[in-house]
Amino acid sequence: MSFNNNELEIELDIKSFLVSETNEQGIIKFANDEFCEFSEYSLDELIGQHHNIVRHPDMPPKAFDELWSTVKSGKKWKGFVKNKSKTGKYYWVYATVYPFTSCDGTTGYISCRRKASRDEIEKYSKIYKTMK
Repeated sequence: MSFNNNELEIELDIKSFLVSETNEQGIIKFANDEFCEFSEYSLDELIGQHHNIVRHPDMPPKAFDELWSTVKSGKKWKGFVKNKSKTGKYYWVYATVYPFTSCDGTTGYISCRRKASRDEIEKYSKIYKTMK
């Protein structure tokens, strides 16, 4: 983990892999240690919260409308997301969200996130500004 000196950006390491699981309403059921580290929340603070607890206000609602529409239709979604940590810092990720049905028939979503490149961050920062 490193911090950008100009702003309160947390930069993921190339090896970072953030994972979370939610129920179909988006309530967090699991988060790995790296997700906790970058979000600056403890596991106890995350469990039971809606996943939008880490949503950055720069993210346009349309981006999440597309995500939810895609995963609710049973398809995986991929995209770039700017998240906000507990202390107000931010971090960009390339996310893949997978819908799943467990053995007992319950459904939910698993999100796997990795570092986004600086070029991707710049590109999607501009795109998201036009979507507001």
